[in-house]
Amino acid sequence: MPLNVWVLVAAQALAMCTAPFIVFIGSIQGRLLSPVPEYATLPVGLVVVGTVLAIKPATWLMERIGRKRVMLLGTVMGMTAAFLGALASWQGLFPLLCLASVLGGTGLAVVHQYRFAAMESVPPGLAATAAARVLLGGLVAAWLGPEVAALGGGGEHPFLLSWLGLAAVQASALVILVLGYRAGGELVRETHSGGGRPLTEILKNPLVWAAISAASVGYAVMSFIMTATPLSMTELAGHDLNDAKRVIQLHIMAMYLPSLISGWLTRVIGIPVMMAGGLLAYFACVALAASGISFHHYLGALLLLGVGWNFLFVGGTSLLPRGYLDVERFRVQGLNDILVFGSQATAALSAGAALSWLGWSGLVMIAVPFLVLHGVIMTVWLVRSPPACASISKPD
Repeated sequence: MPLNVWVLVAAQALAMCTAPFIVFIGSIQGRLLSPVPEYATLPVGLVVVGTVLAIKPATWLMERIGRKRVMLLGTVMGMTAAFLGALASWQGLFPLLCLASVLGGTGLAVVHQYRFAAMESVPPGLAATAAARVLLGGLVAAWLGPEVAALGGGGEHPFLLSWLGLAAVQASALVILVLGYRAGGELVRETHSGGGRPLTEILKNPLVWAAISAASVGYAVMSFIMTATPLSMTELAGHDLNDAKRVIQLHIMAMYLPSLISGWLTRVIGIPVMMAGGLLAYFACVALAASGISFHHYLGALLLLGVGWNFLFVGGTSLLPRGYLDVERFRVQGLNDILVFGSQATAALSAGAALSWLGWSGLVMIAVPFLVLHGVIMTVWLVRSPPACASISKPD
């Protein structure tokens, strides 16, 4: 792998810490600062809202001023969010905490583009492996984010030191990108070049919809179940907070650990088979979660959820470039991420209400129709465009 890919792995490991950091303490600090208990989980949901709002501007800027400058801007947004979170802790202001979450989400929107930058830094045959390698940075983030969050949970100003620690982590990501990332290593120039087909024509390709569906359904179902898990474990099933923390940390590790082999799997067994494996893991997760509320039921279900997410997300990410020309990449990548993280935002914001109305078993069953929908979209793609000839013809 070129140096660019390893630089992006390291930067992802640090810049992605915002996500598990806020997932772990967002609702806890929200409960401390919120004037209304029902709003306690709002900071967690607003992270995804910030991501959705920033995707289009981020890809627009990348097309015009280059990926590296926008990546650096993303880390600055992460640092700004951390300082606002520290100020919210110091002043005890819930609206400021919510603003910090939104800004943290805008930084994460840029981090999610790292995988495309890695794919453009290697030959096409290694694109899936490069994307999977970058996702491996999430393994470090899964451990580091909660550890940084736990630094300052007590005292007169709870979580003040935690947010300052997150600022230091984001600053480290900035330094790594400044010193290590080279835009010249990418196969495609980072300048705006118009042209390409209309988006309506691009979206006529079933392959594009299969790729978007894999990532969107994968992210939405994962976020829906993961967001409800801590509350379900502690409030409904009677488990303590440490058990919930352990399940979430192991779940996040299960999301990223398969990246060691998922890029290789796309070449050995093919993307359709890997996507099918992701769907099977999700169905198994639903069956296990609905069958009981012991610690091992939750743990097993969330581990399956993590593996299923990886197979669907890496599969969709690897498949998408086969459906567009180089000059079309920013438009298609931007649309893809808007749909992916828009679905995730909707799922995260609705998980609490679904758990309250339907209970844990009812909540996980909501995932079934969406899994079936992706199965249908995959079938349409494979029937109409066999994998061997599904990608568009790209000029040399």
